[in-house]
Amino acid sequence: MGNHHHHDHAVPASTDKRMRNILIISIALNLLFVIIEASIGVWKNSLSLLSDAGHNLSDAFSLALVLVGFYLAQRAANSHYTYGYKKSTILISLLNAVLLLVAVGVIVAESIHKMRMPVAIDGAAISWTAGVGILVNGVTTLLLMRGQQNDLNVRGAFLHMAADTLVSVGVVISGVIISLTGWFIIDPIISIVIALVILISTWELLHDSVRLALDGVPENVEIDHLSEHIMATPHVIGVHHIHVWAISTTENAMTAHIVIDDLAHAHEAVHAIKSALAKEGISHATLETETPDAPCEDKEC
Repeated sequence: MGNHHHHDHAVPASTDKRMRNILIISIALNLLFVIIEASIGVWKNSLSLLSDAGHNLSDAFSLALVLVGFYLAQRAANSHYTYGYKKSTILISLLNAVLLLVAVGVIVAESIHKMRMPVAIDGAAISWTAGVGILVNGVTTLLLMRGQQNDLNVRGAFLHMAADTLVSVGVVISGVIISLTGWFIIDPIISIVIALVILISTWELLHDSVRLALDGVPENVEIDHLSEHIMATPHVIGVHHIHVWAISTTENAMTAHIVIDDLAHAHEAVHAIKSALAKEGISHATLETETPDAPCEDKEC
């Protein structure tokens, strides 16, 4: 048939060491806050502080999951996992999205319970504790802000911490209002508003994570745009059987059949195509070349 098969694995960018360090620092900060908050909760006999400490512990767990994903992504490929364990970053981002939805459910359920049975709250004590929470969660959120732009896995951790910062702000506001007015009902109302905000921000993370887990085309990749780049390459007269998927939250792969006017130019055409694809975020490309007089039949493709 005269068909040629070209396979390339571009060297992936190494996992950002700075981001790993940020995650380790963030986990340490959150665990320290959990210990302090739980201790104050026991000292003041405050169930709400103990509950919030448990919630913050789940955030530390979420950050730890992201860190595990970073390390798994660096594991070498083997005969059973030919892409290594890069896909774990996608699964972890999906798990984080689910955990956020569970957190929303818990907040709403607790808020409804408080509306039905309002409880007296020490507004000042809660506000001061939540203020420390804003500091810890806010710092963590800022540290993760840069990395979340290009990594869905980090975005999950970022949303967790941003949501917690928002919750802490809400708690401070409700604590101040309660101290001034004694309106205990304001606490669950603000909590429900915050839960809705978290739900909206989490939906995109869940959508993107499910898409990548099902090997859907990544959000930042347009098949038609890739085809245009390929067709603009000298000696290329056709392209078909294009498949694009994510092998991690930061790396994409692609396979395609390229029709060349003359196989003598196949090598230079494939090289040019791979360079163009790399600029479009495709780090792994497998390209099969063929000629018009010896096309790949559907049943063979």
